[in-house]
Amino acid sequence: MNSSKQRRQIIFEAARLMYSRQETEYYRAKMKASRKVCQGWVKPADLPSNREIRDEIQRFACTFEGESRTENLLGMRLQALRFLRMFKPFHPKLIGSTLTGHIRQGSDIDIHVFSHSCEAITAQLDEEGISYRVEHKTVKKHGEERIFTHIHIQDEFPVELTLYPTERSSYGFKCSITGKRIERATLPEFEQLLEKEYPGIDLDQRLAEVEESIDRFQMYRLLLLPLAGVKQSKKYHPEGDALYHSLQVYDLACDELPYDEEFQLAALLHDVGKAIDPHDHVEAGLQALEGLITERTAWLIQHHMDAHAIRAGTLGARARRRLMANESYEDLLLLEECDHNGREPGVEVPDVEDALEAIQELSRLCGRFLPN
Repeated sequence: MNSSKQRRQIIFEAARLMYSRQETEYYRAKMKASRKVCQGWVKPADLPSNREIRDEIQRFACTFEGESRTENLLGMRLQALRFLRMFKPFHPKLIGSTLTGHIRQGSDIDIHVFSHSCEAITAQLDEEGISYRVEHKTVKKHGEERIFTHIHIQDEFPVELTLYPTERSSYGFKCSITGKRIERATLPEFEQLLEKEYPGIDLDQRLAEVEESIDRFQMYRLLLLPLAGVKQSKKYHPEGDALYHSLQVYDLACDELPYDEEFQLAALLHDVGKAIDPHDHVEAGLQALEGLITERTAWLIQHHMDAHAIRAGTLGARARRRLMANESYEDLLLLEECDHNGREPGVEVPDVEDALEAIQELSRLCGRFLPN
């Protein structure tokens, strides 16, 4: 096979693996692609560069994401601006695809912050009411072991803060793609970039809109957590509290329709009203979720008790015909099956954070959420 053609095939396959998130590291993607294309081992020196793979990934993004990619880039940059301003005392610097514009589905916002205290950073997040997860990662390089601290924030677009000592704020980090000094922007530099690239947009006004908008995942979290204190009848719910039940139903729903965000949300949120008004939990839940879920998700939640009545044979023929006229009727029966089966004591389930993070990632991959 012609060597240039072979190289192009490796580039394409490695980019495909990374775009589809089957691989997250350039080297592993290139090695896996070369084994497939060349039917054997290839010297690392003969592999394409990281830059070539990145450029091919961008072609994938332009082809498959179209205009939504431009819209997402602006959204990510506004969110990055918000966090850069929030962490101004910690000399924040934006790096990665949000800065360069090389975003794709699933891209996050990468920011370096500089402080000797992780608690100082998390205290700022606590004050803002922002949920986060701290990760300490050990890396060995040149025989030296180093611990890196990452703070993961689940927002409309995921944010990863990497913490470095204050004295390293002027240090020149190298890029794994180009081998050159990493591109990064301070708050003033990023503001200048935005003014240049978006001259017709009032950035302060758009940022204010972002800050005022409701974080639906934060609202889901606030509605779900109280369910842990809702005890249920052992006759109907031998598994235990309403939160454990909801997570079981969600897990079963993921197995049934793994790419259906609306269905998974209906499964996870169908009982949130039990912590508000146990006498009419369906209506209470729908009122609390108004504007935070789609019409289809609301319909599934609204009628999930009717679906139980269908199983029991107690729902009237006229009411059943009305339900059958809806295009989501079969999904309603599937939700009822998940609800019915999600009552097993001792079953392992994801926690609330894992469930919300998975749905948020699904939302980013499959299209932006459109509420009622």
